[in-house]
Amino acid sequence: MTIAVFPGSFDPLTNGHLDLITRASKIFDQLIVAVGQNTSKRGVFTTDERVAFIEKTTQHLANVSVRVETGLTVSFMQDIHATVLVRGIRNSVDFEYEQGIAGMNRTLDPNVDTVCLMANPQYQFVSSSLLKEVARFGGNLTNLVPPIVADALVTRLEGEQ
Repeated sequence: MTIAVFPGSFDPLTNGHLDLITRASKIFDQLIVAVGQNTSKRGVFTTDERVAFIEKTTQHLANVSVRVETGLTVSFMQDIHATVLVRGIRNSVDFEYEQGIAGMNRTLDPNVDTVCLMANPQYQFVSSSLLKEVARFGGNLTNLVPPIVADALVTRLEGEQ
């Protein structure tokens, strides 16, 4: 049985993330979405809120579960016996960034393979910073994030400047 991990801060969870989760769930026996904290960014949602958003929007995917990750992803993977790390690639900048991380992870644990999935073209431009900016000014997030995330983002950020 192949256990894969899709790590990220998911702050906020986007339709691009959901597309990758759905696609990866078809490839691997078990997919664990690992919710971590990006220490270089100020978060909008708590870890519990992010976990709840992912659980709610992936409940139809029987082989997907959500866990909180607090340390190195490779250590987390060793603890749960996962061997594949799933990452999404939107552009060449993402590729170069992910290439470096994949090399480091492989050095830390030679049993970890990184599989990169190309982002669906309709989501290639989506980033958390752009979404937050749109939400702050009341823009339409309908096709970019799940409805529960859109409502929460607007509530949390609208009018904040």
